[in-house]
Amino acid sequence: MKYSGIFRIGFKLLVNDKPKFSALLIGITFSVFLMMQMTAMFAGILNRAFSTVTNIGAEMWIMDPGVNTATGAIPLPDYVLNAARSMDGVNYAVPLFLGGALVKLGDGTYQSVNVIGLDDNSLFGRPELQTGNIQDIYADNTFIVVADAEFSKLGNPHIGTTFELNDHQGKIVGIARVAANGLNGVPTLYTTYHRAIEYLPTTRFTISYILVQPKNPAAIAGIQQQVARLGYVAFTKEQFENRITNFYTYKTGIGTNILLMTIISFLVGLSISGQTFYTFILENLEKFGALKAIGAKGRELIYMILFMATFTALTGYGLGIGLVTLMISLARSRLPNYAATITFTNLALAFGMVLLIAGISSYIGVRKVLKIEPFDIFRG
Repeated sequence: MKYSGIFRIGFKLLVNDKPKFSALLIGITFSVFLMMQMTAMFAGILNRAFSTVTNIGAEMWIMDPGVNTATGAIPLPDYVLNAARSMDGVNYAVPLFLGGALVKLGDGTYQSVNVIGLDDNSLFGRPELQTGNIQDIYADNTFIVVADAEFSKLGNPHIGTTFELNDHQGKIVGIARVAANGLNGVPTLYTTYHRAIEYLPTTRFTISYILVQPKNPAAIAGIQQQVARLGYVAFTKEQFENRITNFYTYKTGIGTNILLMTIISFLVGLSISGQTFYTFILENLEKFGALKAIGAKGRELIYMILFMATFTALTGYGLGIGLVTLMISLARSRLPNYAATITFTNLALAFGMVLLIAGISSYIGVRKVLKIEPFDIFRG
């Protein structure tokens, strides 16, 4: 390799100065750890924010234009459901009820729950059962409970467990699993649509969302236009998830706070690595001057410094990723509600910021090294 010799010299200069090298690694590792931790928490929050959309799995959702989150449904009149069923390109359309309630457990304590009412005929959007028979949902007073991180708040119920909901008796006939846990920290119960609106107080309109299955992907645009003429909106699953993501990112304090913490983490890493790398360059000016005196070109010294900064940055990046992965794994094993999750976007963002730290640190070092005159070094 053309520059292998100069890279080898740079590597030895770097690792032989153990205090400076350790300080550089600690600074970048800590910066990556903080950036990854913040963005992983945000990714986990967003993943749970649209967990209802993920778990129901409908291709299209019809809703009021004012809806921003799945849990903030605005009830729809019945005629919208009838109109949706008659639209061109619609294979079928069913109602969905989402609401909150307070249940009284067997020991007399009260617990808030989310209640999801599925279409009585199709039970479209039903969760996968771990135990129980889905047909039992049609018996009197029956519910299915989700075995997620909030399951224990209902006293770890089993099939046959009873409770009270708005002076109505409820009975668990199934325990289900879902793809994503909820964000609000309350257990989830599934039942039929008509039982849900019977047990829970509602407004004049009772349909939270209309779930639509288009005949084919080409029909989606036409369905959205027909729904828009009614004064409502129809989103695909991905569009609804993006709407929820944008709401939490730009219209709540969550996105702003996470962004500020990420920027602060970046600045911490930049300040520590930049200052330490500059000190390292100053302490090794004589060595760089000696390399110039024996024929090293300015371009070769630039490549050496870039190599040193990049090697340090990538090593710190790897250590930071390993540290945050370990912490998230330990936290998830001890805290079921812990929402942080590492995504490729998080990794790419942290990688880009680490490269930026390496670039700025290199620039600081390059400016100083290029000004070195071998005559001044030897004269001193």
